[in-house]
Amino acid sequence: MKTISPKFIKPGMEIRVLALSESLSVVPKETRDRAKTRLEKLGYKVTFGKNAMKSDIFRSSSMPDRLLDFEAALADPQVGMILAATGGYNVNELLPYLDYANIRRARKLICGYSDITALLNAVYAKSGLITYLGPCFSTLGMKLGAEYTLDSFAAQLKSNVTGQVPQSKSWSDDDWQTDQNQRRFLKNSGPITLQTGSAEGVLIGGNLCTLNLLQGTDYLPALKNSILFIEDDDLVGKWFGQEFSRNFESLLQQAGANQISGVVFGRFQKGAKITTKKLQAIIKNKPLLKGLPILAGVDFGHTTPQFTLPIGGLVRIEVREAKQTITLIE
Repeated sequence: MKTISPKFIKPGMEIRVLALSESLSVVPKETRDRAKTRLEKLGYKVTFGKNAMKSDIFRSSSMPDRLLDFEAALADPQVGMILAATGGYNVNELLPYLDYANIRRARKLICGYSDITALLNAVYAKSGLITYLGPCFSTLGMKLGAEYTLDSFAAQLKSNVTGQVPQSKSWSDDDWQTDQNQRRFLKNSGPITLQTGSAEGVLIGGNLCTLNLLQGTDYLPALKNSILFIEDDDLVGKWFGQEFSRNFESLLQQAGANQISGVVFGRFQKGAKITTKKLQAIIKNKPLLKGLPILAGVDFGHTTPQFTLPIGGLVRIEVREAKQTITLIE
């Protein structure tokens, strides 16, 4: 299936915020208001799915309610973008019921991260539409340190962004959603070279444990000739290294993985306690990765800030000992 880009949106068009996983009600009102104001300052109208604030025992609305909201946004000609409210645990419930032919015809921008990884990759696999691994609506309500994330996101709304991915000046892994004022920002020392080389391929990935939910289904994109962009959160705590390694191995055992072109790891959370030494050990135990360019510590994942990346877009990576570049081609 031929890959297609979404229709990029102009000021005055509508961004529809949908609770595709957890309810929008889990996001504090102050954060929601700030995110809405920021998008409006960019010139867009912000609307919300009819069921976005509903919340059940799992802090989500029902699958039929979420599906109705998605279908309504897809059918509305005023809506240029579907923006996930936040992450969660159950967006994959929607996948069997989506009309992928209609998604391809509508060509709307779709963006989010974390649990939304499943939707982004499934839509690309089933419709050929490029989707965006980037901030959720809640992320845009961050009071401090949101500039890099917002700039990248805003650029992707207007056109097919190409060129080198810039490096942020600082990063953070504090619990900003609990305390918006007490923030700690660390100097960004740049990506880490794990294996040198250069490669070009289709950008596939996102949150690893969520991407792996697509194994054994036709929602997992083809891995042949892909460059995997992989990250994960630190919910498993001290066992993160072992859990990440086996989850990554599971992905590498899928069809076509023996023909991936390279790997880019996002920035890991501090609670994961992942070191360069641990990453090197993980890679060493995976012969399939021998000779591939691999780098880590890139601006995407569950730390901030986040660069908005095109799932299904072409990307080139150049990994040297002292310099690494990621270039979006189309």
